[in-house]
Amino acid sequence: MWRVGIEMHFLADLTMTCPECRGTRYRPEILDVKYRGLSIADVLAMTVREAFAFFRSQPKTQRRLSYLIQVGLEYLTLGQPAPTLSGGESQRLKLAAYLAAQSQPRTLFLMNEPTTGLHPADVDKLQQCLQSLVESGHSVIVIEHNRDLIKCADYLIDLGPDAGDQGGRIVACGTPEQVARSESSITGRYLRPVLAGTLPD
Repeated sequence: MWRVGIEMHFLADLTMTCPECRGTRYRPEILDVKYRGLSIADVLAMTVREAFAFFRSQPKTQRRLSYLIQVGLEYLTLGQPAPTLSGGESQRLKLAAYLAAQSQPRTLFLMNEPTTGLHPADVDKLQQCLQSLVESGHSVIVIEHNRDLIKCADYLIDLGPDAGDQGGRIVACGTPEQVARSESSITGRYLRPVLAGTLPD
């Protein structure tokens, strides 16, 4: 929704929907142009998943959209403003853009909790995406608390034992199985049932 800011001087500023475009961001003559019965504003209001189906006759467009689906962003609307994305969503959007690029030199990816807000099924998709990057010769470093993603890592460094001044030390490191065997690692305690295929109490 396109909005116009109104400075109120001694009061908090107001925002209102633009009266000319009615929140579409386009002039009427632009909205008169239709593709398969929809205007550009209609298309931008679609989710990535809806747009993938809508552009079924456009393989290049579908290919671009498929990368957004691959990293678990199929629920975003095409016209969603970038400032409204969470940190995890922004990271995954950049990852999708990288995957869509034609040339991909070997790269080190640093990601901070990319699973934030993701459904477990989408965490699995993201894990597969990260694994494909590693198999292509790239390196991935992830700061994460999601056990389902942690258990898939090649190597873990568990920092702690607590937060703030009580943390910052290496408590355990190694494969997920090695960290799970560490008696001093809180992460290891929560990894053990995940690696065993059961959920903790």
